[in-house]
Amino acid sequence: MTPACPTTPLPPLDELPVDSILVVSFGGPEGMDDVVPFLENVLRGKNVPHERMLEVAEHYKQFGGVSPINEQCRELIAAIEQECNRRNLNLPIYWGNRNWHPMLTDTLEAMANDGRKRSIAFFTSMFSCYSGCRQYRENLAAAQSAVGDRAPRIEKIRKGFNHPDFIAAQSDCLKQALAKIPEEVRAETTVLFCAHSIPKTMADNSRYEEQLRECARLVCQSANHGPWEIAFQSRSGPPQQPWLEPDVCDRLEQLHSEKQIKHIVVQPLGFISDHMEVLYDLDHEAADLCTEKGIQFVRAATVGVHPRFVSMIVDLIEERLSLDTERPYVGSYGPSHDLCPANCCLYPQTARRPS
Repeated sequence: MTPACPTTPLPPLDELPVDSILVVSFGGPEGMDDVVPFLENVLRGKNVPHERMLEVAEHYKQFGGVSPINEQCRELIAAIEQECNRRNLNLPIYWGNRNWHPMLTDTLEAMANDGRKRSIAFFTSMFSCYSGCRQYRENLAAAQSAVGDRAPRIEKIRKGFNHPDFIAAQSDCLKQALAKIPEEVRAETTVLFCAHSIPKTMADNSRYEEQLRECARLVCQSANHGPWEIAFQSRSGPPQQPWLEPDVCDRLEQLHSEKQIKHIVVQPLGFISDHMEVLYDLDHEAADLCTEKGIQFVRAATVGVHPRFVSMIVDLIEERLSLDTERPYVGSYGPSHDLCPANCCLYPQTARRPS
């Protein structure tokens, strides 16, 4: 088990007031001309074969080159804004992506032009690992450096994988999916929770697997459901580099062969919205495999703009506005930290270039 990252005490709030909210996401293409440049941004500095990039580009072509992630970010931002207004939290919301427009540097430049000095950031990733947190912080630091001294100070909120509202939203999605399974076999139907696979060396330097398993356990407990497993999807590294397993389709094959399953619920726990990897890897590849094997495939919804999820985001923002705010969680892990220790979610450069 990876040692837990120590919780770093929050610093006293200084005289510089929080004046904005920043939503930081992955980004996605919004037309065929965007696909290859977008993928080149995603894969820059990574040891991913060119053939794999072209293969993924073909996935986007099946959807006209449009990833739904940007539109879903717009919907989420609108929902966050509505919840902030309901709570009289009058902070403007900005949006910047790591890999496609609106790019983080452009967003921070706009914030500087608007006179913003201090912002609370929400990353559209609920679990801790290099690509789900530290890389976002590195990208933010690079954008701040590009903007210069005018760039706003950015402080992230904690990961919400075990926040009661996140668990409630995921549990609601699971219960709706289980309702589609025949009642007489529902209790024995396996729930396959899915998350993006990452290199084993990245997982070894984070709490990614632990947090996924704790979240899955809490969701099933909340939904009063028994059998569940974790599977992974969307690996992109070279074959000789170990990534987290089992792959979702491989596990479906095994469950069919070993247990002759006739029903399965697949829940994309590691994704907050139905972006391209959910649509292709689950709704296409996994669903087609189940059809071939005669398995009823039910894919649970992602949390998207579920009211409890949106409420959680604003709760976590409010936590950063006052040191006295309660920090709720469920389960045995306690609340995640706000300020990341120096050794948190490392991914050594040497580990990214396997021989």
